[in-house]
Amino acid sequence: MLKKIILMALIVIPMSAFAQKFGHINPMPIMQAMPEYTKAQAELEELKKQYEGEMKIMQDELAKKSEEYDKQKDSLPQNIRQRRESELQDLYGRLQQYAQESNQNMQKATQDKLAAISQKIEAAIKEVGTAGGFIYIFDVTAGIPFINETLSTDVTAQVKAKLGLK
Repeated sequence: MLKKIILMALIVIPMSAFAQKFGHINPMPIMQAMPEYTKAQAELEELKKQYEGEMKIMQDELAKKSEEYDKQKDSLPQNIRQRRESELQDLYGRLQQYAQESNQNMQKATQDKLAAISQKIEAAIKEVGTAGGFIYIFDVTAGIPFINETLSTDVTAQVKAKLGLK
């Protein structure tokens, strides 16, 4: 009797392992379909234009002062020439610093705006995973070397539905 129970356990346990459900998802189409994403992209584009506008003003100022200096430098006394060169270097340094800061600010704004959207998608994935009895849902964009999509369920449509997207 004990041998039969052990034999049944040895047969049933491996079969239950095959019954485990795995899913996969591509979150990018979901994110791009969300109104929050479209709004965030528009806001980021507007912020980018503001930074580019300010950068253009600074570049124009540097170009104008540099051109004026080039025209006058041969007729200027040494001390005035050095002061103007120092001013140009300072202006160039501020331009570089602004470019770096605006780039960092754009990266942070992008991360901040997309974080809330990602959290919403992750919550929907968890709900779909729990409701569907999935052990694991793989993100196909995460660089996983291989996902056998015939043995895994694509839950992208289910997550879109959970978020109220078409």
